[in-house]
Amino acid sequence: MLKWDTLLSSTRYGHPASRDPNRSEFHRDYDRIVFSTAFRRLGRKTQVHPFSVNDHVHSRLTHSIEVSSVGRSLAITVFNRIKQHLPPGLSEYQFGMIVQSASLAHDIGNPPFGHAGEAAIRDWFRKNRDKEPLKMLTDKEMKDFENFDGNAQGLRILSKLEYHFLDGGMRLTYATIGAMIKYPRLACYGIPTSIFSTEADLFREMCITLGLPEKESGKWTRHPLSYLVEAADDICYSILDVEDAIELGILQFGDVRNMFEYLCGTNVDIDKEFVENGQNFRDFLSSIRGLAIQNLIDDVADVFTKYYAEIMSGELDKSLISLSKSDSIEGIRIGKRLGKERIYPDRRKTELEVGSYTTLSTVLDSFISGVHEFRLYGESSYRADRIVRLIGQNKIGQSVSPVEAYHQVLDFVSGMTDNYASYLARQIGGLAG
Repeated sequence: MLKWDTLLSSTRYGHPASRDPNRSEFHRDYDRIVFSTAFRRLGRKTQVHPFSVNDHVHSRLTHSIEVSSVGRSLAITVFNRIKQHLPPGLSEYQFGMIVQSASLAHDIGNPPFGHAGEAAIRDWFRKNRDKEPLKMLTDKEMKDFENFDGNAQGLRILSKLEYHFLDGGMRLTYATIGAMIKYPRLACYGIPTSIFSTEADLFREMCITLGLPEKESGKWTRHPLSYLVEAADDICYSILDVEDAIELGILQFGDVRNMFEYLCGTNVDIDKEFVENGQNFRDFLSSIRGLAIQNLIDDVADVFTKYYAEIMSGELDKSLISLSKSDSIEGIRIGKRLGKERIYPDRRKTELEVGSYTTLSTVLDSFISGVHEFRLYGESSYRADRIVRLIGQNKIGQSVSPVEAYHQVLDFVSGMTDNYASYLARQIGGLAG
């Protein structure tokens, strides 16, 4: 049985920090994430629609802020339902801040162009497996790259890269990191994954402190709060992807009317609300969004409470939303179906995603071969030396393993914004004006 005393550990990666009398350890986590460069770059990264000229369409940054807000409210609601099981002295605001911080960071490792960028990176490594730079990697080592996942890259950013390079990273509390890990298994088991082999030992150490058992080699029990982060993400992207699609003219009010009837319940006349808001969907959504999200929060909290014993025994293998039979959750399912059938296959979006493959392939061709040359010849290779300088990490040398060297390439590439990746690909391709 999992125990909250260990699950809420404020132990940190790297060196312990001195205590702050004005902020809890979990509030400090939130502040570190907010002020990080990796978080700031999310403002120029795709949520769903690349290079949108509509300023109302979500980026990864606005999405992450909204998920953190829903996550906090959801956690506080759950706290008040299970507080008899929680450690004395823990406040609902501390409990909520853990989920809020984890939710804020949940997409921090996503590469440019969203999920299309992840797929492009995987595809490049699979296609180039037999090329010289990758020949020295074992099949097991290749799994990190062939199964590249923004979730696992997020763990790498938080635990190694930001603030204290290869020395604890942001040095967040174990409770916040644990709550963020949605897929606690190594990349060698396929996608989705939240852990590369390079962070396996760090993650194993953290799980020992949190009391999360390793069920089999490279697979761990989920942190209970990760279910709340997952649900907050599902709530936000299901509603807000629809909002973006209407902003861009992909969907109309008639396409989503049924969805919002389920989300808001029988106490709201959806048609009347739409008319009273001048048939302006942006104003309509502003008037009913809060009620819809509150209904979803209450329903998810009900499910968490109902399956509490399974969650705390580490046996629950489904999302909270998938287990709900409420009307409001049916609205989320409609939103997901609209995404799959109408939003994600949109022609312009698909064209831009195809272009992202070319962009990232151009960058990876140059950078992986350049780092390979640098490891062989050092500064005597002018091109390779310039590439390593551009990456900005002077630790890629003969002493670094090929796996770590190529991960550092992906640290740079996945950290790019959509605009910078496109610019750099043009520069490399000799197309700069």
